Amino acid sequence: MRGHKPLRAIAARAFRVRAMLAALWLSALGPIALAQNEAIPPPKDTIFARKIVMATIDMNMDEVETMLAPGGKLNDADAREHLDAISVLLMAFPHLFPPGTNQWKPGADRDPALDTFASPELWTTFPDFYKRAGSASNIAFEASRAKRVNDFKSLVAELRGACNSCHASYLKTE
Repeated sequence: MRGHKPLRAIAARAFRVRAMLAALWLSALGPIALAQNEAIPPPKDTIFARKIVMATIDMNMDEVETMLAPGGKLNDADAREHLDAISVLLMAFPHLFPPGTNQWKPGADRDPALDTFASPELWTTFPDFYKRAGSASNIAFEASRAKRVNDFKSLVAELRGACNSCHASYLKTE
């Protein structure tokens, strides 16, 4: 069988080819892995984003409560739009609390824009926080679909109570 390489030589060459392909594959994945780490925003950016979301929820809630206050004028379409926005934002809100943003330190000098005021208990009881946000989102949605003014007012009051309860449990005031 002249002209045929021995089996051992073929196996050695196949091994070298596989090793070279594996090395190329691994070297190609390195930059991808690094890019993924760089794709995670810094905790301060996430904290700032959730403060923007919370401020937007608060602004929309203020608009609705102003319409319902004595002397206020209820604009049905505007109120429903505000409550729809609140509902959507509350669905997204818990996702802005990755573990890396659990940065509360008692007595620390805090930047109100970039530092967290979320209690560490939020992360240790995250399922409760997630459930509360979902429930508040549902209340806002139900309020946006209420057919009667009394139901609407009652649901808005229930939503305010849900927000205040969550703040009492998970917002540091220090």
